[in-house]
Amino acid sequence: MGRDLAEAFPESKAVFEKADSVLGFSLSRICFEGPAEELVKTNNCQPAVLTATIAAFRALEAKYPAALKNGTSYAAGLSLGEYSALVAARALSFEDALYLVRKRGEFMEEEALKKPGRMLSLIGLDLEAVKEVCARANTEIANLNCPGQTVISGGVKEIAEAEKLARELGAKRAILLEVSGAFHSSLMQGASARLAQELQKINIQSPKLSVVSNVTAKPAANPAEIKDNLIKQVASSVLWEDSMRFILSKGIKSFIEFGPGKVLKGLMRRINEEAEVVNIDKKDDILGCMLS
Repeated sequence: MGRDLAEAFPESKAVFEKADSVLGFSLSRICFEGPAEELVKTNNCQPAVLTATIAAFRALEAKYPAALKNGTSYAAGLSLGEYSALVAARALSFEDALYLVRKRGEFMEEEALKKPGRMLSLIGLDLEAVKEVCARANTEIANLNCPGQTVISGGVKEIAEAEKLARELGAKRAILLEVSGAFHSSLMQGASARLAQELQKINIQSPKLSVVSNVTAKPAANPAEIKDNLIKQVASSVLWEDSMRFILSKGIKSFIEFGPGKVLKGLMRRINEEAEVVNIDKKDDILGCMLS
């Protein structure tokens, strides 16, 4: 993950080197070489995804500094991605973001061991039916991703019951996610409280772009509000569809998705198929990208 960027662009290489220095171990080696079971650990995965995302952003920024500075109005990121958005908006330094997401991952992992839980993606079930599932199975909505795709969180037994109910109510698919806990639910309140303590040490600036919060689906400009939203985000629903609809309502039609995968592009296709999304993840994405 990110290896071809680091080999092709000095800006990307510098990001990985900075990550290794800040964390005190070779995150770049885990990203580039694995093993996969080491990379997917929450406390490694979160800083790894942040680093790969910012490595892609810095490479494109170096190629098109004026276009990204003057032609970008909004930034947003799904869950962990909100930290990348804040770095891109100059509200949070990369070093501080890296420190926070490493801690965030540790806290979430530890909380998941104390309160075991699962996450379940529901496809083809409308929101009212999802709410009924949650009410009957004592689970919670974790992610409102796009029309017809919602993720719920809860205890292990509760999610098993929710999966059964969702199928009875007509869900096309009910997919258990490969995660270690019930993230973005009240089971993560302990992690949220510990993250609040860490955020007290961090300096957040007013962002240069409007950064849309997962928790409110609205921009937050005040540093204290940004911190509060990051604290709440760990144990609250991610309002991704509403966040994208807010940006779309401002006349924005073109989006750039930075980092591993094309998940956000797929979600946008379900939210607004007319929106244009460009993915920046690999060397060839940078070389082939044309911004005016």
